[in-house]
Amino acid sequence: QVQLVESGGGLVQAGGSLRLSCAVSGLTFSTYYMGWFRQAPGKEREFVSSVGSNTIFSYANSVKGRFTISRDNAKNTIHLQMNTLKPEDTAVYYCAAVRAGRSWSRPDYWGQGTQVTISS
Repeated sequence: QVQLVESGGGLVQAGGSLRLSCAVSGLTFSTYYMGWFRQAPGKEREFVSSVGSNTIFSYANSVKGRFTISRDNAKNTIHLQMNTLKPEDTAVYYCAAVRAGRSWSRPDYWGQGTQVTISS
């Protein structure tokens, strides 16, 4: 059974930092691209960042320069370091996996999400 389990969410003030983690089990980690999405109240889920191999990264324009994604293939884990957080970053953050070479328009697996709240 495939599991993606997020952790690290919480409440921080604007300008602060958080580090999200996603522990993955039940799949061959190295053959999947991994990513983060988020969904704010009343809005659709949106792409945040993804990592293919450790040299292929992608970021939404809204988080470029502030967020950094990384993956540890030895530990089947990905992280999202979020710096200079803004109130508009408030959302539920979801870890996702898609088989290498496929589109992020339809991830194969999702985590259950972790709440990130940024106070102004």
